[in-house]
Amino acid sequence: MLIIRWIFYFIGLMTFSYGITMALSLQHLGIHPWDVLAVALYDKLGLSIGSWSIIISLGLIIISFILDKSYIKLGTFLNGILVGAFVDFYLWLDFLPTASYTWTDSVIMVGGIITMGIGGGLYNSAQVGAGPRDGFMLSIADKFNAPIGRIRIIVETSVLVIGLILGGPVFWFTFIFTFIQSPVFAFSFTKFKALLRLIEQQKNQLKRNQKAV
Repeated sequence: MLIIRWIFYFIGLMTFSYGITMALSLQHLGIHPWDVLAVALYDKLGLSIGSWSIIISLGLIIISFILDKSYIKLGTFLNGILVGAFVDFYLWLDFLPTASYTWTDSVIMVGGIITMGIGGGLYNSAQVGAGPRDGFMLSIADKFNAPIGRIRIIVETSVLVIGLILGGPVFWFTFIFTFIQSPVFAFSFTKFKALLRLIEQQKNQLKRNQKAV
């Protein structure tokens, strides 16, 4: 069962990273606040977008570890490294459609956001560790005994402002990102978690049948 969870996790990370890369290819429409910051740092200081994603993630993991290490697991570290690595890999392959600056860009962007939501639900359903950003916000919420929704708004708004000041790509999709991604994530997380539970039940039933023979 553990193997199946890790398969879900890695496929989820690859899917999530693909969604990020789809959005990055159309960043003139605006991207997620965390990606705004990574792109801004890339434009200002070099390296790569994926590298900055990794650096930011590792920084958040360190802070989360200091505040509340209960949210830090192996999957958290792998998430922090692999998402950035996959994004750079997809960008290097250069196989995504380029911006046409027509209405089709918006359609592809929505597809990218939905892909991120599905990927996020898939890798989180494996429950092998919260992502660096989620763990960071959860640890802050616990530290200050504040609602996670309020903390998320404060943190992502702060990240967005910093990215905007640094010249990151902010446009209207940046502000509606969460309204599309969050429901897709919630739906897919519930479905994939139920699927994992079903697989586990069937596996246990198979073991009981084998013992009964």
